[in-house]
Amino acid sequence: MIDLAACAVILIVGLPILLLIAFVVKVTSPGPIFFIQPRVGKNQKVYKIIKFRTMTGTPDEDATCWTSTDAARITPIGNLLRDYGVDELPQVINIIGGDMSIVGPRPPLPVQVETYTHEQRKVFLMRPGVLSLAAIEGRRAISMDERIASHVKYVENWSLILDFRIIWRCLFVVLGRKNVTEVLTDDNGVIKK
Repeated sequence: MIDLAACAVILIVGLPILLLIAFVVKVTSPGPIFFIQPRVGKNQKVYKIIKFRTMTGTPDEDATCWTSTDAARITPIGNLLRDYGVDELPQVINIIGGDMSIVGPRPPLPVQVETYTHEQRKVFLMRPGVLSLAAIEGRRAISMDERIASHVKYVENWSLILDFRIIWRCLFVVLGRKNVTEVLTDDNGVIKK
């Protein structure tokens, strides 16, 4: 109920902003407005996540790490949209459709799930979220394994109070543009120092 009520407010109040962002994405680089990609959610159900497009070209569906090649593909306004989390706003559609919540573990790519341990698969006990515990514990500045560990910790310790705490702290993380630099890896997935 909280998810749906919040999404209704975002769509009603934020519609002009969403339309403006869609226009800017379209006119600043060639390609579609939205980036749609398969992700794995609750009970390992695959669904299509929706974001504003922030990169040029076609993404590598098998990529599991952020590389310098990916960084070079960011559009003129892509970093701004990503740093402030604005690219995630279209996920209100995923929330309304029941595939996501406002807060939860971030949904992985299907290829990433193949490497998950039994412990890490606990993340599939809950619907994935737009905001996550990992976002306030390091965001893009921590490794993928650390992010997954945060997602598992969230599932094991879930409470409504924890959700509200994550929402509140995410405001400061996003507005303060904290930990916006992605952990870069080489072509073998080794973290670059």
